[in-house]
Amino acid sequence: MAIRVLLVDDQPLLRTGFRMILEAEQDIAVVGEAGDGLQALDQVRALQPDVVLMDIRMPRMDGVEATRQITGPGRDGPAKVLVLTTFDLDEYVVEALRAGASGFLLKDAPANELVQAIRVVAGGEAMLAPSITRRLLDKYATHLPSGEEPVPDTLHTLTDREVEVLKLVARGLSNAEIAADLFVSETTVKTHVGHVLTKLGLRDRVQAAVYAYESGLVRPGAQ
Repeated sequence: MAIRVLLVDDQPLLRTGFRMILEAEQDIAVVGEAGDGLQALDQVRALQPDVVLMDIRMPRMDGVEATRQITGPGRDGPAKVLVLTTFDLDEYVVEALRAGASGFLLKDAPANELVQAIRVVAGGEAMLAPSITRRLLDKYATHLPSGEEPVPDTLHTLTDREVEVLKLVARGLSNAEIAADLFVSETTVKTHVGHVLTKLGLRDRVQAAVYAYESGLVRPGAQ
């Protein structure tokens, strides 16, 4: 079945452009559009999309609050949110990730990246591109812990190998890249990632990356 996508952006021309790109794909169907967060909530309830392509800055209700309501407790459907941001990266992207977004994408990303991101998010994975993640974390380095703060108690529930995996997830590495780095199989990595998410009470890799930085486990700029 085709991936059902809802386009949310206050600029009609951008929505038209995204629609043209996505409707050219056989496995993706654009089921609706919305110009602000309130309309997005109505459309999610009515159309039950698989993925919501969500702008951040919009009138009436911004993308952060809309994301929180779409993905939060008591949500009406299984919709995943892929946040759209500008080249300079919105200051609200971190908040959107905390609110439950499954990833973020630059508005000027090539068409193939947009299509791939939607497929990745629809498949239940997080869209965590290393280059964009590093730029985002560099931009907010002054707002993140320095690494000198006490480590949260929850982090002590992880094994040494799970901590290693969490650090690599925070750097934006894929399962295949982590497997190559640690000389283990991808299946083993998936198992470790699953344990990390379960033990820390996190939903996906995006929240794991945010947790790693906010807890001080990983410092911005560190390799």
